[in-house]
Amino acid sequence: MSIFLSPSRCLLAALISLSVTQAMAGPANLTLTPWAPNLKVDAVAFLPTGADRLAVSQRDGLLLLDPKGAELARLQGSFASLDSRALGSRVLVASLDNARQQAMLVSLDADQRSWGQPVYLPTRDYPVNGLCLYRDEASNLFLFLVGEEGKGEQWLVGNGARLDAQPQRVRGLPLPPSATDCRVDDGAHQLVVNEENVGWWAYPAHPEADVTRSPVALREPFGEIKHSAGAMALIPAGVVALDPKAAQLHLYQQQGERWVAQASLALPGMKEPENLDVRATAKGLEVLLRDDDDGRLYQGQLDWQATPVARPAELPVVPAQAQTEPVGRQGDAADDPAIWIHPQQAGLSRVLGTNKKQGLLAYDLQGKLLQELPVGRLNNVDVRPNFKLGQQTVDLAVASNRDHNSLILFSIDRQSGELREAGEIATPLKEIYGICLFQPASGELFAFANGKDGTFLQYRLSAPNGTVQGELVRQFKVASQPEGCVADDQRQRLFLGEEDVGVWAVDARADQPATLSSVIKVGPQLHADVEGLALYQSAGNDYLVISSQGNDSYLVLDAQPPFAARGAFRVGLNTALGIDGASETDGLEVTSVNLGGAWSEGMLVVQDGRKRMPEQTQNFKFVPWAEVTRTLKLP
Repeated sequence: MSIFLSPSRCLLAALISLSVTQAMAGPANLTLTPWAPNLKVDAVAFLPTGADRLAVSQRDGLLLLDPKGAELARLQGSFASLDSRALGSRVLVASLDNARQQAMLVSLDADQRSWGQPVYLPTRDYPVNGLCLYRDEASNLFLFLVGEEGKGEQWLVGNGARLDAQPQRVRGLPLPPSATDCRVDDGAHQLVVNEENVGWWAYPAHPEADVTRSPVALREPFGEIKHSAGAMALIPAGVVALDPKAAQLHLYQQQGERWVAQASLALPGMKEPENLDVRATAKGLEVLLRDDDDGRLYQGQLDWQATPVARPAELPVVPAQAQTEPVGRQGDAADDPAIWIHPQQAGLSRVLGTNKKQGLLAYDLQGKLLQELPVGRLNNVDVRPNFKLGQQTVDLAVASNRDHNSLILFSIDRQSGELREAGEIATPLKEIYGICLFQPASGELFAFANGKDGTFLQYRLSAPNGTVQGELVRQFKVASQPEGCVADDQRQRLFLGEEDVGVWAVDARADQPATLSSVIKVGPQLHADVEGLALYQSAGNDYLVISSQGNDSYLVLDAQPPFAARGAFRVGLNTALGIDGASETDGLEVTSVNLGGAWSEGMLVVQDGRKRMPEQTQNFKFVPWAEVTRTLKLP
């Protein structure tokens, strides 16, 4: 293994031998030579398109350079930190404006050698140490800020080839207190951040991801880093990172959920290498380095490539068209929606939602809260029309009440949509959980309630004298915890979800054996937990929609045997309307009824477990079924 460096400011490069830590796997050869010796900049990077380079300087501004370091274009100012992404035919450049103490974004036309109008993020209430860009599977562009005292943020800054004039804050991130640098692997949706005295950490970069982290590498004695974790560069399945105090370059290969050290390369002649960038070539990696001690720049070739890692296929993204007001309780509160259809004017229909820390909520089709019934910890809710409440005909909503392990009933006025508490039915369940309704052609109404122990109870609901009654007509059990269920009234079939196992079908009729048949198992398509279930039923096609909580997706199956899978999708950002995506979904509901406008082919409602942009309490997202049909190419 060898490294080529210049120990002086002259143009002569000296060959210096280099050894690799014996415990590390695989040979890696690095050759470096001085680059642009007269150039005085604070950071340098490869342009994501073409052979040119970018640089930032506190004195000379933001620079476009040719491969030899000659200046091609300059944006006046004082800047620090640097990252970029292709922006259509242009390049998006992110940096920190030292004078304004703000993160700045600017587009660059490299061919015309011209800069666009800079866009600034609002001034933060903390010093920003570093920044990095990220492009997701829907071509949304984000900027991560790394600040002092562990403060971090993710901002939406554009989409496709467009840079937004007003960036939107997506979420805050708790980062290491001594973080100074970050980079993102777009394909893996992975953010890597340094913690100077500890190591490098990997975080999920997707805006809907939970905030978790795993170590890439740590300091001795827990890892091979001798002194400090500094700047890093990412390639698919690989990390190249600097220990500036030890003047070492570390190489890491991703293997499953772990990162494995491949080599530690000494950098003789460098006292404090701080700035690093790499670019893939046919032979390995092209490298740019800056020594912070004397400001000298180096370029070279690293003969090492990371082994590709198989990644799940990207799921298509469908944006929400509307969302509800956030629920009035913190934490894991919103859970399950239902859709009530107005019998005469579909546009006056309502979305019901449970708040398992408060009660039942009713929204209009724009997401405005119309009614709030604080009756206790409600988990799941379902709706059916034409229930005889004494002499009245009402529509009925039934919810599972975790305070009382009961079913609580609500009448719905068929003209106004107003909900009123109509009664309660006690159950012997120790921990009631899910609930769904079944209404066969006879007009009778049944409720299926389940408990966390797997027990299902089927009740016949009636109210001949105006007082609701529940007659237990059947009982059966699954092996582990269920929750979501939905009944196909037409085919008299019940679908139920066993969270860690999959989806079952069973005859919904009370006088029939409760024989379970598998619809789909947890596996490559369906990820535990199995949560909400809903039926889309139209004149042409019927679909079962499942909340696949483990990978924040929604799976669509034919609602008839053999229950063929039609595809899966995620609910993502609607950048035009400023609506965040949906993730960690519990309950969902769908209707094929024409509700007007965007809902002409029906509406899908999903609970959002992580409300972003801005960060608020949980809510429900409304998705046009027409977009699901188009995205999955449903018949």
